[in-house]
Amino acid sequence: MIDTISEHKTIDEDLRAALAGFDTPTICNALEIAAPDRSRATGFTRNTLLAVDPTLPPMVGYARTAMIRSVVGVSAEEKRRKSLEYYEYAAQGPGPTIVVVQDVDAQPGTAAWWGEVHTALHLGLGSLGAVTNGAIRDLDQCAEGFNLLGASLSPSHSYVHVVDIGCEVDIFGMVVEHASLVHADKHGAVVIPAEIAPLLPDAIETIIRREAVILDAIRSSGFDIETLTAAMGKSAEIH
Repeated sequence: MIDTISEHKTIDEDLRAALAGFDTPTICNALEIAAPDRSRATGFTRNTLLAVDPTLPPMVGYARTAMIRSVVGVSAEEKRRKSLEYYEYAAQGPGPTIVVVQDVDAQPGTAAWWGEVHTALHLGLGSLGAVTNGAIRDLDQCAEGFNLLGASLSPSHSYVHVVDIGCEVDIFGMVVEHASLVHADKHGAVVIPAEIAPLLPDAIETIIRREAVILDAIRSSGFDIETLTAAMGKSAEIH
């Protein structure tokens, strides 16, 4: 099992909490400013995810990763052994954590691993929520406050079981490693490189100032194309 303590890169807790005050699209925008050499086409989920409770605020935490399958089963003994190994891994700090689970079946989402029991269990283990390309269920019974994002719905858990732990996973183009810093909300999720995280508050402030100039112009009584052109020029000068 991964030594989560020695390999865990954390950021200042005040910074983590501050980043949780902004939605995921804003974080994606800020990454473009803070890390201009980083590709804008990587690091985030590209497909639609379903939020069990879209009213929940954004979450920022350290990834606990796993892979699951559900089409073909394993023995009850093997399933129990792997599940306990996974739970031990997921419970280790530092936290808070976000569980990122890749369904590696040929057709992901055949069956649901996430529902009433697993949301309650992971909330108890210190997880803020989960992101998966697999299925979810028990929408009305999921643990209150657990921010669950899934790709589809399924009424059954079939033969679902853990096949790998602490591994690199890919959720619709978002590649996540153990302990990656993840920001997620109802819009989807994005990985924040730990070394870039301290630069994001200033980048967010720049975005807010730039957008304020455009929005003020749009909402003005005499708004026209000339007003927009002037506002866009002013916005571009803000750094």
